Amino acid sequence: MTTKVEKSIQVDVPVNQAYNQWTQFEDFPHFMGGVKEVRQLDDRRLHWVAEIAGVRREWDASVLEQEPDRKVAWAATSGATNAGAVRFEAAGPSSTIVYLTLEYEPEGVVEQVGDKLGIVERQVNSDLERFKRLIEDEGYATGAWRGSINEDLDVGTPGVGDAVGSHGDSGKAGVSGKAVAAGVAAVAGVAAAGAAAAASSRGSEGTQQPEGVRQPQEVTVVEQPSPDVVRDDALTEESNPAGYTAPSSTEGVEKGVRNSGDDPMIGGGSRS
Repeated sequence: MTTKVEKSIQVDVPVNQAYNQWTQFEDFPHFMGGVKEVRQLDDRRLHWVAEIAGVRREWDASVLEQEPDRKVAWAATSGATNAGAVRFEAAGPSSTIVYLTLEYEPEGVVEQVGDKLGIVERQVNSDLERFKRLIEDEGYATGAWRGSINEDLDVGTPGVGDAVGSHGDSGKAGVSGKAVAAGVAAVAGVAAAGAAAAASSRGSEGTQQPEGVRQPQEVTVVEQPSPDVVRDDALTEESNPAGYTAPSSTEGVEKGVRNSGDDPMIGGGSRS
């Protein structure tokens, strides 16, 4: 099962400036929070390393279509399965709308739970916000590549079906300890929410418990003696810690009322 994320943002720079900055793929870690490294192997091929929510993934991608000031489209060729496109549309002489579409295939329990919690979607939102701040604060692009790739082909918006040869990394990149902890916590949270919802729905259907759930045991309440009564039937044999001597715990204790000011809970030991 795949997931598609579609987001857009308006940046207050001319369209060619926004596009030029986006062509600097190796600068992506400066504004993409989950991206650790992008290596440009040639004009078409890129190697990506990313870590989102503690899950580390690697993949190679190929640029399927690139048209200056308009579009960059890509699809993975190995590793993590994903594809998509980013489009640039002028919104005036000094403003651009950036449209990003990403489709990916989550792998394993950790990524599937993270997918249901919308972690990647939130990451895309924050990445676009950081791109906006970067390009607007700098006031210029850090570089530019004005070449074209399959400009007249119009591949549309690639999806995971276009990621030929990419069938997931099968755990080759490894999962960090944070990923396991995050996954367990997320699964526990989802399970707890499901249990709470199920309990709520059963509230009007009686007290029958589902199979496999242990019934709570009846608790017997034992009446306790009044706090001003001293019991002598539950005293334990006292020990003699090294360096101390103490009289028997029952010495001088009588049932009932003692002399005024005496405390029956305090012994009279002394340090030798």
